[in-house]
Amino acid sequence: MNIAGGVALITGGTSGLGLATAERFLRAGARVVLVSPSRDKGRAVAERLGDGAVFVAADVSSETEVGAALDAAQELGPLRTVVNCAGVSNAVKTVGSRGAFPLTEFTDVIRVNLIGTFNVIRLFAARVSGAEEVDGERGVVINTASVSAFDGMTGQAAYAASKGGVVGLTLPVARDLAALKIRVVTIAPGLFDTPMFAAVPETARAALGSRTPHPARLGDPAEYAELALHIVANPMVNGETIRLDGALRMAP
Repeated sequence: MNIAGGVALITGGTSGLGLATAERFLRAGARVVLVSPSRDKGRAVAERLGDGAVFVAADVSSETEVGAALDAAQELGPLRTVVNCAGVSNAVKTVGSRGAFPLTEFTDVIRVNLIGTFNVIRLFAARVSGAEEVDGERGVVINTASVSAFDGMTGQAAYAASKGGVVGLTLPVARDLAALKIRVVTIAPGLFDTPMFAAVPETARAALGSRTPHPARLGDPAEYAELALHIVANPMVNGETIRLDGALRMAP
């Protein structure tokens, strides 16, 4: 599908992987709706990106708020793409110094990363299911998992479970939506230079990057964005999870 002239809704679009994707899609001729709970930051980012970028504050697990974001996207033009980059994480052992993993903290990660992703998918697909076809299809869904879905580290029970769930829903949802000519693809990044690492000293960042076999560095969010753009353009990429990790396999 040619992304030019269409509209993409990008959750988590005000920083990291989502922001890089928004910037790349804008350069390719799309318009973008950035979704994030952070109002002040979101407005500032949309203003910096300029024409073609709109910000909507929303919790991805809220049907009402996601619906409002989709309304804003459809006001900009033909909605064709959604990129799910919104996510949260924590580091809590199943049993640790505080005792058993607090269930509310586990649930919060699942709610945003897994339930939020599916909530956006289902509402997006319902909106575009009757849209006019472009290049033989109606829409593209791109989800963000993580290598933690496969190689979850100590203390990542919630995060790994949430991202494993995103991987698990990719094929069945792609099959569900195939008759509507909507593709569903997931990217599973390795260690990327996102705000998650902003407070990490440079020496530690370099050490983390060196764990990747090749290239031995942290990934650049622009590399995620390029893959997202390719997924939109290539109609045969469907129902698949693509590891974007430089052959990294995480140690415990």
